[in-house]
Amino acid sequence: MKICRTLVLALAAFPATGEEPGKQVPAPIPGVDQLLRHPILTPGLPVAEAQTYCGKKVPAMPALTTLATWQAFATRTRQDVLENIVFRGETARKWRDTPGKVEWQETIQGGPGYHIRKVRYEALPGLWIPALLYHPEKTPDRMPLYLAVNGHDGTGKAATYKQIRCINLAKRGVACLNVEWIGMGQLRGEGFTHARMNQLDLCGVSGLAPHYLAMSRGIDLLLALPNADASRMAVSGLSGGGWQTITISSLDTRVTLCNPVAGYSSFRTRAEFPSDLGDSEQTPNDLATVADYAHLTAMLGGRAALLTYNAKDNCCFAADHALQPLLDAAEPVFKLYGQPDRLRWHINTDPGTHNYEIDNRQAFYRMVGEVFFPGDAAFDATEIPCDGELKGRPELDVPLPETNLDFHQLALAASQGLPRKSVTATREDLGRLVKHQDFTVVAKQTGTETRDGTNAVFWTLRLSDTWSVPVTELTRGTPIGTTLLLADEGRQSAGAETEALLAAGQRVLAVDPFTLGESAMGGRTYLYALLVATVGDRALGIESGQIAAAAHWAREQFRTKPALRSLGPRTGLAGLVAAAMDPAAIGPRHPTQQLESLQEILRFNWTVSEKPELFCFGLLESFDIPQLETLATP
Repeated sequence: MKICRTLVLALAAFPATGEEPGKQVPAPIPGVDQLLRHPILTPGLPVAEAQTYCGKKVPAMPALTTLATWQAFATRTRQDVLENIVFRGETARKWRDTPGKVEWQETIQGGPGYHIRKVRYEALPGLWIPALLYHPEKTPDRMPLYLAVNGHDGTGKAATYKQIRCINLAKRGVACLNVEWIGMGQLRGEGFTHARMNQLDLCGVSGLAPHYLAMSRGIDLLLALPNADASRMAVSGLSGGGWQTITISSLDTRVTLCNPVAGYSSFRTRAEFPSDLGDSEQTPNDLATVADYAHLTAMLGGRAALLTYNAKDNCCFAADHALQPLLDAAEPVFKLYGQPDRLRWHINTDPGTHNYEIDNRQAFYRMVGEVFFPGDAAFDATEIPCDGELKGRPELDVPLPETNLDFHQLALAASQGLPRKSVTATREDLGRLVKHQDFTVVAKQTGTETRDGTNAVFWTLRLSDTWSVPVTELTRGTPIGTTLLLADEGRQSAGAETEALLAAGQRVLAVDPFTLGESAMGGRTYLYALLVATVGDRALGIESGQIAAAAHWAREQFRTKPALRSLGPRTGLAGLVAAAMDPAAIGPRHPTQQLESLQEILRFNWTVSEKPELFCFGLLESFDIPQLETLATP
């Protein structure tokens, strides 16, 4: 009996929950916090709604009738994309129209049959691109050309698989320009982070322009070489290099052979397969209002293209879902040209992962041989071993100016004098800029709960049969007013503010609009916001529309105009825009941490991946916080 009593006392020393002795038991979650954390939406619903919304807006290929009809469409589309997407904004057009400088540096030993000459050139005034020219020792009378681009590889132009293909082509008489991609290799820095190109967008300057100019200026450099054969100009690259390849090749008809490797898919495919969602450069504002990547692929008609994809791609753009929609779009066009065999594709199975290894490289060499060296029996597509000729990054680095402008610096310069004093910004102008949406509301009560004297009603607002917005209604006693509560970190983070509002006699409607809280889409939230922007809308306009719709519903449901409290710069701006667009719907606003100026977005050096709705194209050109406050005044 004594032993049993001792055992019972010993066991009693352990917490009932099974924690180890001495481990601190977490404090219980207050009732309000528990109610705010109560899930309302079906898991995965925000993603599904964004996919459906965007997928429906992607333009379809036009009906193909004659070659002349297609060529007219392709020419018009190419001009539209260049003028209204790539070079959108006065500053971007000035960059385009300013001749770039080229500065040749030292020549270093390559290997048998070629040498390497270092060079730097301006993509735009003050932004230099380092590059390496792999030049054949014996220059043919008419020399084929190759622009070697690449993706998100920190080693940049020193990447082994990139060096190998430049060496191999140089040994075959092709002049190869191995260019550094913005954000990689020598250009790897915080200011060059691709998610910062949207800082330019905020200023009304296309953030896509520096990417495009870096490629087109590289082609300029190649075509200026002695003995350059303009009829044989190839571009190829992996991943982000594949995106660069399709972008420059479809829009710059000087490219005659295009080989994107695991670099892109249709926007319809991206909407369906989250692995394919593209970064800022792949998903520029409004591109999909003009053309899908399927259109861009078809626009290669009349030239030569090899589409390379990987069977087991562990990154993105896997062959089984990415390739066929592009072929469906392009094959009829190549047939109209009477050149169906000029469109090829290659699916890599060994290793089959995200790669540009020997199988994919040899597929490219074969295409180069067939297109650039037809009938040349001496051309062999077998890769020439060159391991002993590979060099480390320090040996391949190109001297750059002490100051080399990056996205952030370019945006700061572009923001000077904004918003433009000559612009009289109206509510209609604001609505067009942010693509503010007016939604109809159908409210559905999904449950109730009471904790610690706080009553909760859980609502789903179905907006125009498109978006589902979760709302937690909280009351304590008889309310004397209603407040819409928004938080950058979602409603579950707003426990303290909710308590204060309840104590003041408010009915609290804690709302998670698009991209926020329960309406977020995990680590891909900003990518879906970019996808929304490329199909012609803006995350900011969807959020402002949802907030205004929730305010109208609250006024009708509870017979009182709701006040608005926001916690953070994201909800602060979205709430301000909602009030500016519909001042009659929203009562007094009480923002916390609201921006005093949109210029602060640049001063804080935020990225679109951190705060996607803040980077609405051209907003700072016409508006700043004071102008929005004026419009928000009833």
